Amino acid sequence: MFAGLFIVVAGFEKAVLTPPALAALQRLPLGDAAFLTTVTALLSNLVSNVPAVLVLKAFITQLPDPQKAWLVVAMAATLAGNFTLLGSVANPIVAQRARSRGVTISFWTYFKVGAPLTLLTLVVGVLMLR
Repeated sequence: MFAGLFIVVAGFEKAVLTPPALAALQRLPLGDAAFLTTVTALLSNLVSNVPAVLVLKAFITQLPDPQKAWLVVAMAATLAGNFTLLGSVANPIVAQRARSRGVTISFWTYFKVGAPLTLLTLVVGVLMLR
């Protein structure tokens, strides 16, 4: 599964991140910590955190302060994985192990705790990195 994510990301980069798309995306305010956090968190929950970072690397290196941007991306990609049960590759592994011990963690059960916790920690992360 994890290797498949890298294949999907490579395909995404070639098929979707065309020169016109890249030019349009580079006009976004990715230098703003709150905006970059939002983009990273959404992308992390769409394709998982590691592939999200791989997609964002082309944009981060071109920002005015790439070191700060990398810190924001690292924080957001890591914390965003807690948003849903599918937000990080580790979450389904933990849910599967719990199931083998008689504990069921459904998507919605996880979401009730994961979503508010993730939003709170992302806000704290943005405030600390501004």
